[in-house]
Order: sequence, then structure tokens, then C-alpha cells
Amino acid sequence: MSNGPDARTYPDRPYLAVSAAIIRDGRVLIARRARGPALGVWTLPGGVVEAGETLLEALKREVAEETSLTIEPVTVAGYREVVARDGDARVVRHFVIVCFASRWIAGEPQLNDELSEARWLRPSELSALNTTEGLAAIVADAFERLEAQR
Repeated sequence: MSNGPDARTYPDRPYLAVSAAIIRDGRVLIARRARGPALGVWTLPGGVVEAGETLLEALKREVAEETSLTIEPVTVAGYREVVARDGDARVVRHFVIVCFASRWIAGEPQLNDELSEARWLRPSELSALNTTEGLAAIVADAFERLEAQR
């Protein structure tokens, strides 16, 4: 990891990212970001797709890097777009995040330096936390889609 400026700041294009709503025994794994720009916010594990990776390859890699979990991505649960602008209306950050409903396969969360905490929560418990925008809707969609796959 580089200690230099973030190359994703003031981008000339959106960045493609993936996240996982990992379901285990009626609960979803959410994690608190350990650094900016979403420092302290609860979100789903995931990250940027690298050149040459499929979405599923990127998802499995990111989840393993961030949490040490093995997952089975099942289906797309939705997407989110994050566009942040500065005081001059210039785009500071732009991400398109494809969210996957995923099943937990193995492991217990062992977090990397990007995450400070992780919890397995019931969907009803999410409203008490400061989460990324749309997280509760994505989680609800993930539960519905996994139930439909049974």
C-alpha cells in the first residue's frame, strides 16, 4: 500500500467496486471503516476491482483481504453510486459499487488495517448504527435474493 496521495481522489473516471452482504445464520456481517473518507462508518466489506479481475474474483479477494472469510457470492443484490464533490463542485470521489448477496462458507472475521470492527447483525439492528447510505436496503435485498435461491 502506498503512503502517497490517494490516486482515487479527483478521478477522471468512476471506479468500479464490489461489496458483499455476507449472510450467516440470519445475520449479516458489517464492518466499521478504520480510515477516511468513511472513517467510523459501518459498511459491507469490499473494494475496487483490479484490471483483469472479474467481479466475483474481486469480491472474493477483497473479502478475504479485509476479513479472512471465505464466501460464496450468489447473486447481485443491487448497486450504489458514491459521488462526492468539493466546494467548487469538482468530483472528489466517484465509485460505482456492485453489491452481492453472499453466503458465509468459512472463517471468523480477522480484520486488516482498513477495518476497525466487525459484527454479525440481524437486519433490524442496522438502524441503530451510522451506516453507508442504502446499506439497509441492500441487506434486505440480499436476504430476499438468498431466500429465493433456496
